[in-house]
Amino acid sequence: MNRYPRNMAGYGANAPDPKWPNNAKVAVQFVLNYEEGGENCVLHGDAASEAFLSDIAGAAQWPGQRHWNMESIYEYGARAGFWRLHRLFTGADIPVTIYGVATALARSPEQVQAMIDADWEIASHGLRWVEHKDMPPEEERAAIAEAIRLHTEVVGERPRGWYTGRCSENTVRLVAEEGGFDYISDTYDDDLPYWAEYGDRDQLIIPYTLEANDMRFATAPGYITGEQFYQYLKDSFDVLYAEGSAGSPKMMSIGLHCRLIGRPGKLAGLKKFIDYIAGFDGVWTPRRIDIARHWAATHPPARIDRPSQMDRDTFVAKFGGVFEHSPWIAERVHDLELGPAHDSAVGVHSALCRMFRSASAEERLGVLCAHPDLAGKLAAAKALTAESTAEQASAGLDHLTDDERATFTRLNTAYTDKFGFPFIIAVRDHDKAGIMAAFEARLQNDRDTEFTTACKQVERIARLRLEDML
Repeated sequence: MNRYPRNMAGYGANAPDPKWPNNAKVAVQFVLNYEEGGENCVLHGDAASEAFLSDIAGAAQWPGQRHWNMESIYEYGARAGFWRLHRLFTGADIPVTIYGVATALARSPEQVQAMIDADWEIASHGLRWVEHKDMPPEEERAAIAEAIRLHTEVVGERPRGWYTGRCSENTVRLVAEEGGFDYISDTYDDDLPYWAEYGDRDQLIIPYTLEANDMRFATAPGYITGEQFYQYLKDSFDVLYAEGSAGSPKMMSIGLHCRLIGRPGKLAGLKKFIDYIAGFDGVWTPRRIDIARHWAATHPPARIDRPSQMDRDTFVAKFGGVFEHSPWIAERVHDLELGPAHDSAVGVHSALCRMFRSASAEERLGVLCAHPDLAGKLAAAKALTAESTAEQASAGLDHLTDDERATFTRLNTAYTDKFGFPFIIAVRDHDKAGIMAAFEARLQNDRDTEFTTACKQVERIARLRLEDML
């Protein structure tokens, strides 16, 4: 099957109400990445020094050498930046989630104890703070297992959350297959958590952020001052708080790094933001594990039969009758590039309509001719499909007076004689009088106009049928 794995649909126009505790209008979640001591370094067995996320402009790796300046900047994060942030968050009584690189945690026992004492969540940030994009799957799987083992040894319990950051295309799948994580955060694709299916496992995904993130102090375009960081966080919060006040609460993730935001001038912007949100009611500041537990309890996973995953026979059996007596349309659809975006009424309808519209004029005429007359002989003989029977009944066409039946017979005959196909209208959009008025008006059209109109009505009928099915 030709299938497209990316999910461009998400929750769509109607995101679920997360029902945050105490009816919070927004969940503001702070992540502190602890990477210091886990970065690329020849002391760690790497081929070169680190070059990512520091205050060194245009940094490049030094093959085979220790980069003293880079190392000391990372050390600042552990020695000074962490403790400045620890004082800020404990003073504000806001718990954070640590994304802890396992080897970095092992080299920082005092910081780990402070995290534990503050009741912060310590999630896994992988074994080492290095690129995973070129790792073979089995090598990455082994690194995940070792990260869990070392994390458990250092922290005293296994991590329940995971974020690699410098991940590969296999990372989320491999972590989900490990089977022990309440959530994974290696995505940036939504403002709310969601469930993803990996084999028999329903894995909760809590998306992260790269924009409400102090890493922008070390990348271009980025922040220069703490005030700029504050303003971006404030603007993000204000929009999300307004959405929550209007009945659509969301989640705001904020990403931080000890060696970046831990510098005094940068921290001033973060502190200003924390002071700002303290002035609002209905703000929840949880750890990510708290979000995961809330979501699992409030919005547990619910699997559906996904059209994009159906084999041909199942797909055609389910959708072959959406266009009246025309299963060939569903057969052609199954050969299209289908994906998660087609696992809804709108998605299946889009695919079916594409095949109907791209069919020859003769094939489309065949679809039109497969439709029954309104209140015609087939209806009288109770020989309509179940869908057509219900649709005609919805407009009262199964209970006509003798005069009404005679009128429909006259109109059906005149229409078919003129155009060569039956009158088609989405009867559920009209009452009996409206149908008769449309009948009379459309009899005045030329054939090309009416052919186009009838085809659009066929598509509308299909949409209504799919909404009933899905």
